Amino acid sequence: MRMTALAGAGLLLLGLAACGNESAAGGTLTGKTYLSTSITQEGDGPPPSPDTRVRLNFTDDGRLIADAGCNTMQAPVSTANGKITLKDPPAMTAMGCPGREQLDSWLSNLLQSKPTWQLSGNTLTVVSGGTTIAFTDREIVEPDAAIDGTKWTLNGVIDYDSVGHQQGAEKAWITFNGDRVTGFTGCNDLNGKVARAGNTITFGELAVTDRACAEAEGAMQKALVNGLKGKMTYKIDAGNLTLSTANAGLTFIAAR
Repeated sequence: MRMTALAGAGLLLLGLAACGNESAAGGTLTGKTYLSTSITQEGDGPPPSPDTRVRLNFTDDGRLIADAGCNTMQAPVSTANGKITLKDPPAMTAMGCPGREQLDSWLSNLLQSKPTWQLSGNTLTVVSGGTTIAFTDREIVEPDAAIDGTKWTLNGVIDYDSVGHQQGAEKAWITFNGDRVTGFTGCNDLNGKVARAGNTITFGELAVTDRACAEAEGAMQKALVNGLKGKMTYKIDAGNLTLSTANAGLTFIAAR
């Protein structure tokens, strides 16, 4: 995913510095993800549509990840003194989102305006000028899907810092059940054994049926089977599963 430096646009990974007295604003935001539940705006242009959902992910290593349904921005941030303050101009992905580009600029401008924040229980309120956004802890709005029994649909292939998305990837999926993994490559069935410990999954050799595959299906099967090898770290964030090694991995979405 290409990242370009930007001074005003969408989803952002903002660095969260744990310096300063955050307790004055109701606690700490570190390690939490929040989803917007209401947006009210007076002045400063038209408000976002009612279905707009803003995501703010305050990471443990001093960043904030945020989006309004299209592109992602990132920059270091301080949350000291009850304000969200970006330390550098944010960088943003360059995906095309017809009809949603204005949301990127709206959210970027808001987050660069040093908005105030207040935390009360699981509710985060962010205010900038005439705009007020109420957020709720993501774990309440979108609980993590269970690793077992969920049909995980292939979404992307991780190669170092980029994630590639293949056409038709939604046809490929895997499901875990204890020490077994089964699935479909988009062309062939697969199954095999796994061992889980903590946040790691170790894959044994996978058995794959031998139906002939078209070129695109064959490439997707190769990416999936080659990706599910050896010891991998797994992370579930709501309906998203990431399986990764030091410089590679796979991303999946819980099928609905």
